[in-house]
Amino acid sequence: MKNVGYLFATMLLCVTLLGCQKSGQPSGQSAAPSQAEAGAKRVIGLSVLTLTNPFFKEIADALSDEASKNGYEVLVVSGELDVAKQQNQVKDFIVKKVAAIVLTPCDSKSIGPVIQEANAAGIPVFTADIACIAPEAKVVSHIATDNFAGGKQAAEALFEAVGGQGKVAVLDHPEVESAMLRTKGFQEKLAELNKLQNKNVEVVAVLPGLGARDKGFKVTQDLLQSHADLAGIFAVNDPSALGAVAALENAGKSGQIKVVGFDGQPEGKKAIRDGKIYADPIQFPDRIGRQTLQTILKYFQGEQVEKQLLIPTALYRKADAEKDASLK
Repeated sequence: MKNVGYLFATMLLCVTLLGCQKSGQPSGQSAAPSQAEAGAKRVIGLSVLTLTNPFFKEIADALSDEASKNGYEVLVVSGELDVAKQQNQVKDFIVKKVAAIVLTPCDSKSIGPVIQEANAAGIPVFTADIACIAPEAKVVSHIATDNFAGGKQAAEALFEAVGGQGKVAVLDHPEVESAMLRTKGFQEKLAELNKLQNKNVEVVAVLPGLGARDKGFKVTQDLLQSHADLAGIFAVNDPSALGAVAALENAGKSGQIKVVGFDGQPEGKKAIRDGKIYADPIQFPDRIGRQTLQTILKYFQGEQVEKQLLIPTALYRKADAEKDASLK
């Protein structure tokens, strides 16, 4: 009887243990994700600098389209140039436990601490177009235009436009790493051209156009007051370049002061066709968006990804605009 009782107790214990494993989690393994967590693993959070600039909307659209082809959803939000707002958006992504976070930072340095929060939460962070320059923050990969080389192309174009002589100004966006690189490339190439050709194109002002048309308009108005003999303007993107063009038209100086932009947005290309902007180093935001998503997928698959992927610009002039079928 004792043996029968012992056997019965042993069988009961086995059944109980099996039942526990079926209703709970397998021994030695982590718990399976909840339905909400499993859904979050198919979502990528994207916060862009602004959606009022078509360039960033195109990045968002391309990234979202590429993601949908691969079974992912992209949650798109915009910081609208406000780093505090963007920080809160990243915190929300962390709460939602998204699979990855993509940023085009509103402030390349101040975004660092919230990226560190994502790092601590185990969520991989990628940057597109604009890099994070906070050394403590960990970014898996940065996918962007080669902005430094593009700035050099802008210098070549403006040097040509002003005939290698005269005073020029830069409409910068000093909080944003991509604009910093464009300005740096512009200034270095201009100095090189002056030396090589024994010319004198002088940068007399570097002012914050902040990548916005209204700010570009106001800064250009101020420039015309302080530098009546200005020969040219380099604006670090098309919206600020178009603001400069509007200010020149308002002052009756359209065509007298040469403008070089950066981007190649449709409105910027039309201004080049119409002779209002001399040239643009053009970017390829669709490629940036798609390449960013492909890099994320490679990372998810455990493949080694490049720390930085740079896409070259192409200098776009009036002759290119006149042949551009998209402007017809």
